[in-house]
Amino acid sequence: MISAIGKLIDACAHHRGLVIMAYVVLGWLALRALEKVPLDAVPDLSDPQVIVFTEWRGRSPTLVEDQVTYPLTASLLAAPGVEAVRGYSMFGMSFVHVLFAEDVDVYWARSRVQEYLAGIGPRLPEGATVTLGPDATGIGWVFEYALVDRTGQHDLAELRAIQDFELRYALESVQGVAQVASVGGYERQFQVQLDPQRLRAHGLTVGDVADAVRRTSGESSGRILELGGREAFVRGRGYLHDLAGLESAVLKASPELGAPLRLGDVAEVRFGPDIRRGLAELDGQGEVVGAIVVARYGVNARDVIERVKARLDEVAAGLPPGVEVVTTYDRSGLIDRAIDTLKHALVEEGIVVALVILIFLLHVRSALLPIVGLPLAVLLAFLPMAWLGIPATIMSLGGIAIAIGATVDAEIVMVEACHKRLEHAPKDMSEEQRRNLLAEAAREVTPAIFFSLLIIAVAFIPVFGLEGQAGRLFKPLAYTKTFVMLAAALLSVTLAPALRDLLVRGKIYSEERHPISRAIRAVYEPFVYVALRKPRTTLAIGVFAVLSAIPVFMRLGSEFMPALNEGDILYMPTTFPGLSIEEAKRQLARQDARLAEFPEVERVFGKVGRAETATDPAPLSMVETVVMLRPPEEWPTVTRERWWSGWAPSFLRGPLTRLWPEETPETWDELVAKLSAAVQMPGWTQAFTMPIRARVDMLTTGVRTPVGVKVFGRDLPAIEAAGARIEAVLRDVPGTRSILYERSLGGVYVDIVPRRDDLARHGLQVADLGEFVDLAIGGEPIAATIDGRRRYTVQLRVAEDLRGDLDRLRELPVAVPGPTSAVTRTVPLSEVADVALAEGPPMLRSEAGLLVGYVYVDIEPWRDLGGYVDDARTRVDAALASGELVLGPGMYLKWTGQYEQMQAMEARMRVLVPLALALVALLLWLQFRDLTEVLIVLLSIPFALVGSAWLLWLLDYRLSTAVWVGIIALVGLAAQTGVVMIVYIDQAFFRRLRAGKIRDLDDIIWAHMEGTVLRVRPKLMTVASMMLGLVPLLWATGSGADVMKRIAAPMVGGLVSSAFLTLELIPVVYTYWRYAQLRRSQRTGRPLAEICGLHR
Repeated sequence: MISAIGKLIDACAHHRGLVIMAYVVLGWLALRALEKVPLDAVPDLSDPQVIVFTEWRGRSPTLVEDQVTYPLTASLLAAPGVEAVRGYSMFGMSFVHVLFAEDVDVYWARSRVQEYLAGIGPRLPEGATVTLGPDATGIGWVFEYALVDRTGQHDLAELRAIQDFELRYALESVQGVAQVASVGGYERQFQVQLDPQRLRAHGLTVGDVADAVRRTSGESSGRILELGGREAFVRGRGYLHDLAGLESAVLKASPELGAPLRLGDVAEVRFGPDIRRGLAELDGQGEVVGAIVVARYGVNARDVIERVKARLDEVAAGLPPGVEVVTTYDRSGLIDRAIDTLKHALVEEGIVVALVILIFLLHVRSALLPIVGLPLAVLLAFLPMAWLGIPATIMSLGGIAIAIGATVDAEIVMVEACHKRLEHAPKDMSEEQRRNLLAEAAREVTPAIFFSLLIIAVAFIPVFGLEGQAGRLFKPLAYTKTFVMLAAALLSVTLAPALRDLLVRGKIYSEERHPISRAIRAVYEPFVYVALRKPRTTLAIGVFAVLSAIPVFMRLGSEFMPALNEGDILYMPTTFPGLSIEEAKRQLARQDARLAEFPEVERVFGKVGRAETATDPAPLSMVETVVMLRPPEEWPTVTRERWWSGWAPSFLRGPLTRLWPEETPETWDELVAKLSAAVQMPGWTQAFTMPIRARVDMLTTGVRTPVGVKVFGRDLPAIEAAGARIEAVLRDVPGTRSILYERSLGGVYVDIVPRRDDLARHGLQVADLGEFVDLAIGGEPIAATIDGRRRYTVQLRVAEDLRGDLDRLRELPVAVPGPTSAVTRTVPLSEVADVALAEGPPMLRSEAGLLVGYVYVDIEPWRDLGGYVDDARTRVDAALASGELVLGPGMYLKWTGQYEQMQAMEARMRVLVPLALALVALLLWLQFRDLTEVLIVLLSIPFALVGSAWLLWLLDYRLSTAVWVGIIALVGLAAQTGVVMIVYIDQAFFRRLRAGKIRDLDDIIWAHMEGTVLRVRPKLMTVASMMLGLVPLLWATGSGADVMKRIAAPMVGGLVSSAFLTLELIPVVYTYWRYAQLRRSQRTGRPLAEICGLHR
């Protein structure tokens, strides 16, 4: 393979015009691909999901659970590829979330669910309507807006009609939009409020009125007539348009009555709102009508948002006077901020790397080789990104960022090798001799370069092996990093040889005359001399450094993922069940008003309950408030106490202020703490998160807080008791910011239980009583009317004052049929049924076919996730052992949230990291063919981890998936540094061995000093370009920076310690090994060249 690469280098150098033209074409194609790569803030982190939404109007949660949710979940558990099935049963609605394995295509999954629904559909109760949710992901809520009328010309009902029948249709026709969900306002209804006494007086039943109303509104067709040679369409026009038309509906007519009996004679007819299960509020100023734009699966989110905003601009001109559209959430801002953060870091990185190369080489034309190759390698990476559909996110661009430093390594080593050859070449050599000299220099270092690039790629295997949310987040980073590395490797053996003859010309500074090299050698030579002369002391320093990092590493703490600063906050407080819609409105307005008072806040859009979408199963006890923030530059500053405050003299305050300013912008955690204190209200448990983060967590694990405890069982009261006990046990665990067991009981039910004997005595069936409850008390919509594009329902119900009191409810008259089915009399409801208040669940949750209760735990920022859960589990285990917490038969606990994902990631790493290290060792053996050399190179890895541990501790970073990705990348870089060091030391050693100059320990030391000191420039160029290329990520701010900092930090710290310890310790260990070989040669009489494998 190495000889084939050498032949390729020679061919590209010989046909450089063709090669350059080929890369011009590739560059143009890459630019076209760059335009097609979709933009998004983060990769889609959600599992493939299908939501089955069932509406069974007016039914209680327990009835919905028993007859709809449980049959659906039990059936869908057997579907192929299903990972989890979660059910939510609410008033009149059922939500079943079917989560599939991550490699399942979402449209294939929807087809499988449809097949299973076709089989179970006939077994569902009559009136239950089953539909599939939109083909969207858990992070599909990309844009939200509110309709407001500050002039007061339009009420909430009119605003809701504008949203439902105008804006919704306009936006759902936009390409990439799966659904536009309305929330808040009032859905207008024609409401018929019955007077039971009047019905009884006229011998009518509720069913008679319902039949009459159904026949009151409608249109018909008489097909076509021919009139005067022209065809005319016949239509009967009878839709209701006003209350008068409904009031005039005829219920009964006979000669005895004279005038017909109309609906207005026995009922009050009015316009009113439908039952509401959600509302929206803006800035604490009052109710508004809101909408959520849900993007389709796999689309370019930014393009969808831009198209939605363009369509809103188009339709805004046609809105009634005074109505305006206010943006309440716009993910395109996050996308732009995240991409800008990485763009700036990439530009800074490229500039820093270019300066490093230029300073070390002091040869502009030679420096152009890596400077040209760097952006071209990055650009070529967009070709496979476009082909594979990998979007440009903070993670995929982050992969490019951490690859930039390593991509120039091959070119640096090759250019430096060429400089070395030209330094000692005769000035009068021919062009052919010069070309052969450069090709020979390139071939000399090709094996080390080739295997070092392979090592970096192989070291990243654990990242490709990540699964779940961690895999979806970091695999794009691994792909793009690999793409850049492969492009750099290809450029180093194709374009670089073609350009080398053109650019590596002119005056070449030898290392002896190079000012930077002289300074480096002056500093480094004494250190390496002392290290080689005092090997035991040097090794003791190295061992001490490694040992010092172990306790630091153990105290870092752990978390699944650092918070991705999205630039907006999602405030999600919850309260006890049973909250009425009017009380929820008052509480929400108070919360929003307090949040809107802060100068950092631009807009507050609060939602309580659910929006009209299958993607939102929120109960009335849960609030979701999007807090749009102003740019951090506009936030107030905070005065901080520095170590020099109060005593530093005036002449020092200036430079100290620049390094450690006393006035700094407010941090994210400080802002959240202020907001939390302001909205603390009795009965509410707080949770501050971010929009994407919350929805991904809720989809993946079902909980929205970092830690959750799921209590599984079959008996709801037992689950309730265990959940409440766990809440009490965990409340005092250090680091608990808030904790809530979301009560499954506590809802209020009015139970109407038929007495079968009494029903039989009056000639009634249970179904007759059920129909009375549905129509007279429940208020079932019985008809619909059309007004242009708008649709309104007609609701029939007993008057409100007769159903607001249990005693009056018991007196409602139930019609009793006579022998001829004619109505002869009525009886009070209390004569045929028991009416009483009872406690029951306002919402039921199930998973894997069992009922489940959730304990939500939010932890303080200073507490690490892994340490907190260890303490919490210890408390729970102690409570179980003492009998303080009791789990009944069939009950069990599951710790979930981000902790569950962290556990899965760590378990995966325990398998993949050793595998990657084994593959790295195999590649090293293929390079050196000697186990001892392989082990010496692997020594660079613990030395590198020393700097990682200390820098992570100084920056107060915990071990997270992002940090582990950085450590994995560091393993490859550290091994690469060791390979380059060993190659240069071997070259010097074997050169002296061939010359017969290896006779004693001093000869070995001088050979190794030559291999290290005289070759220190390429090693430091490599390390400096890698390290300084990553430093811009450490000082980056904005969206996505927190994740990239934690990837870069272990790499930067590791490169620092690796550079120092590797340059000092590897020569020492290598000297020990070579000296042992020399002594064996002297003892056995075997030639040293044979023992060292010189001719291998």
